[in-house]
Order: sequence, then C-alpha cells, then structure tokens
Amino acid sequence: MSLGRRDFMGAAVGATLIGGCMIAGVAGAQVGNVPVQDDSVATLDPNDWASVRAQFKLSPEFVHISNFFLASNPKPVRDAMARHRQAFDENPYTYLEDNMFARPEEMVWRKVCATAADYTGGRAEDIALTTSTTQGLAMVYNGLKLTPDQEILTTNHEWYTHDEAMRLAVVKWGGSLRRIDLYERPEDVSVDAIVARIEAAIRPSTRILAMTWSGVRLPVQEIGALVARVNQDRSEADRIIYVIDGVHGFGCSEAQVASLGCDFFSAGTHKWILGPHGTGLVWAREGQWAQITPTIPTIMAAEPANAWRQQRDPQGDTQGAWVSPGGFLAFENQWGVIEAFEFVKQIGRKRIADRVAELNGQLKEGLSKLPNVHLHTPQSAQFSAGIVCCDVKGWAPKDVVARLKAQKIIASATPYRHSTVRFSAGIINTPEDIDKTLRVMRTLA
Repeated sequence: MSLGRRDFMGAAVGATLIGGCMIAGVAGAQVGNVPVQDDSVATLDPNDWASVRAQFKLSPEFVHISNFFLASNPKPVRDAMARHRQAFDENPYTYLEDNMFARPEEMVWRKVCATAADYTGGRAEDIALTTSTTQGLAMVYNGLKLTPDQEILTTNHEWYTHDEAMRLAVVKWGGSLRRIDLYERPEDVSVDAIVARIEAAIRPSTRILAMTWSGVRLPVQEIGALVARVNQDRSEADRIIYVIDGVHGFGCSEAQVASLGCDFFSAGTHKWILGPHGTGLVWAREGQWAQITPTIPTIMAAEPANAWRQQRDPQGDTQGAWVSPGGFLAFENQWGVIEAFEFVKQIGRKRIADRVAELNGQLKEGLSKLPNVHLHTPQSAQFSAGIVCCDVKGWAPKDVVARLKAQKIIASATPYRHSTVRFSAGIINTPEDIDKTLRVMRTLA
C-alpha cells in the first residue's frame, strides 16, 4: 500500500529518510507513455573523446571554451529529465507522491544522495541536496553559530557569493571576518608557501577557515592536515571548522571530497559534473551536520514535520536531509543528477581529470609564449584546474571576448574587481579547439 506524504510522515515519528536500500529502477520510474528518448545519438564509447563529444547538443558552429559556467547536458541526462518531465506532465500528483513521499525505498532523492556519495567517497547521509554552490554555502554559514569573539578566516581570492555568505553570517551572528592573500603572483604559488601563510594567520579566535578549490587549485588536502593539527590542542567549542567552496574542482579533479580533510564542501552539479541546471550538494564530514541549524524547512525528512504536528522541537542532531531545502523544486532536474554522476563514472574521473589538465595545459603553454599576454593562472597542473585567466596588453577583457566570439570562440571576462580574459577547456573540447583559440589570440598584438 502506498501511503500519502501526510500519512507516511505521521507514521514515521522520529525517523529520518536518508540511507537504506533503494529499488534499482526507481530513477527511470514511469507514468503513462513510453519514455522520451533522443535516439539520434550513437551509444557512448567512454574511451573515444569524439563519442563523448557527440553526447552533447552543443552548437558545432562555435568552439565552446567556457565550460566552467553552466553545463550542456549529455544525452543520458537529457533523456532522464525528459522521462521525469513527461511523467510529471501526465500525472503530476501520483508521480511526485510515489517517488517523493511514499515508501522510503522508492524516494528518488535518496538515490541521488547515494550516487553523489559514491562519487564524493562519503555516505548518503553526509549529503544535503541544493540548487547551487551559492545556496549550499549560504546554508552552511547561516547555520553555523559564531560567538562575538570568534572569526571567519578567509582569503582575498574568493568569489562574491562565497565572500558575501560569510559577511552575512557575521552580520547575523556577530564575530568578525578576516581576509588574507595566499599569493601575489602565479609563480609564487607553492604548497609550503600557502600552508605557511594560513598557519601564520590562524589565531585562537579563528573558528571557521574558508577556502575555494577553483581556478588556482589550492592544496586543500594539505590545508586540511594543518587544520587537523591545530585542532588537536583545541576544545570542541573552539575547533576550526574547515569549509570549501569546491565549485571548480568538483568534477575535474581526481581527488575525492572525503579525502580533503574539510568539514563542509559545497559545489554545484551543473558545471563539471554536467548535471541539470539548478542542482548542487553539500557534503559534510560524519558528525558535522550536528553543528548546523537548518535555514529552509525540508520535505526530505520526517522528524521536523512530525515535531511540528506534535507541537514539539525536533529530536536528535541535525542531519543532512534536514538541511536540504524543501519546497516543490524542479524535480526532473534534481533527479536527473543520477545520470550525470553515472555518465562521469563511465568515462572515469582520472581520465576526465587528465583530459582537462592536458587541454588547459596546451592552452597555458601557448598563451605563455605570446609577448602581449600575461598569464594569471599557474602553469603547473598541480595548481590549476580547468580555468585559465590572462590579460592582453592594450585590450580590455570584454573586447578580447568580443573578438573571439566574432571568430566563433566562446570565452568570457571575469566579473571580479580586476577583470581578466577567462578560458575553460573541458571534455567536450579537442586539441584543435585550443589551436584555433591560440591562432586568434596571436592576432591581438
């Protein structure tokens, strides 16, 4: 018998709905007609980059070299979204009720968490589902309580939404926010130098350490080891909580999130994971969700709703599912993340990381040889992921981007205080794409 959500959640007093077994075919559950499927694309051969590229509907008219931004979805992801969307269109109440609120083993969001956990190296219950990196970071900082004498230590290299989430947390809780430089020039970047700067900056009042795994690939694992050493001499109330904005490392690096030594890791899955738009996650180290006060009421856990019905406070520590924002989302997108992770898994995370490093390495090498180009991104693959930033002498970044676009190459200008030209080569690109880009850049003398 399939219970409605009110019956189920009322019967599940004290239960949480994350973890446990799942029906293998739930991701493709159907209502009504045969699922929508694009049969015009050949079956994926994960060992053939041309076959990988063929899974995407990217316009062949352009060289798409801004892969960091918003992913074009590969065929399996498009098919999954189409199946879910058709089922919702045919019978929205039944499809949502059966796959979201009925039996725990049939709840698709739980398989999303399990698939994400397989990729991160953690557990399904360590995952909270979000709509973006920004939303995930906001929920972490808004949910962590600072005392007036505690601080957040971060860098001057953060993107607006990460920095603003921290600022708003300080406005809400009190405390302070302190920013440091980790390096001045790309050639200054080294593991020892960065770790030393952070170690020198940590104070007894430092409660949160916030870093970004982005264009300059910080040694986040070594920073995690530093935090662990510092925390050995601290009480639980004063231990440093290590938070990573992982938006541009997640999906183009071989490293697993659970190995980085952080407490919280936020990333979108609509960039390098190639998932549907408006999807993301936060991974937390086991036991760390207990430190978070949820921001948005959830519909993915029974206990908070049962507590409301019984006019009491929720019992037990906060869990990942409690932090996943509720409301009726674009479920066809959230559930399509399963196929995105499976697509990436088919190709192989090391194979993807190597391809991204190879193509961006080719681009950096070519740009570094141009006398009028100043490369901001370290040339070493150890310190750069899938983003390459540069200045062109005598050219505004937006004008460089316009010249490239006129030659059918899609690049971007960074929206930072100091704007630069930005490229990002991914698995949809080829060495020929890089050569074409460099030919245009050579004309900007």
